[in-house]
Amino acid sequence: MTRGGTRDDREDPERRCIVTGEVQPKAGLIRFVVGPDATIVPDILGKLPGRGMWVTADRAVLDKAGRGQFARAARQPVKVPETLAADVEAQLARRVTDLVALARKAGLAVCGFEKVKAALDKGGVRVLLQASDGSLRGKTKLWTPQGARYYGCLTSSELGLAFGRQSVIHGALASGGLSDRVVEEAAKLRGLREIDGDQGIARKEKEAS
Repeated sequence: MTRGGTRDDREDPERRCIVTGEVQPKAGLIRFVVGPDATIVPDILGKLPGRGMWVTADRAVLDKAGRGQFARAARQPVKVPETLAADVEAQLARRVTDLVALARKAGLAVCGFEKVKAALDKGGVRVLLQASDGSLRGKTKLWTPQGARYYGCLTSSELGLAFGRQSVIHGALASGGLSDRVVEEAAKLRGLREIDGDQGIARKEKEAS
């Protein structure tokens, strides 16, 4: 596993983090480019033109990047927005929400305690999603299957947006390409968000993998 929480796949292209110096799959990193006005711009989709600078998907590492590492990697003076970490977090949250919504439309996702529990009983769940602001007691009544991934980095309103509802606490995604993309992007988001209530469940997920 990388520091960003994604799977270690030797077939994934690798890049070096400009802060830690670690070489790891791109899936665990966030790409940045220098904009026309020399401002550092996050490239969540990895499609913006320009020389990419890669940073591990971790809040502390990203904060360090803004203290001279971007300028050193770009080999020129750059402007680092004060809201850079918050902007990256917001963009990642939107990305994960959009991907879950696509998975729902593809018939790969269900929400609600009973439906999620039924999906877990049936088997084939790739991702268990639970709202960061949901009741810990309620969340621990569900489990992460062997080989699946758990993420509690979205709020109930964000999960609700993904499922077309006002609020959602529990969600599950079946195996599929879209679910794999959710795993990668949610792992990055988890690295950017500090959610104390998620740590115990996240440790159980790692132990089960």
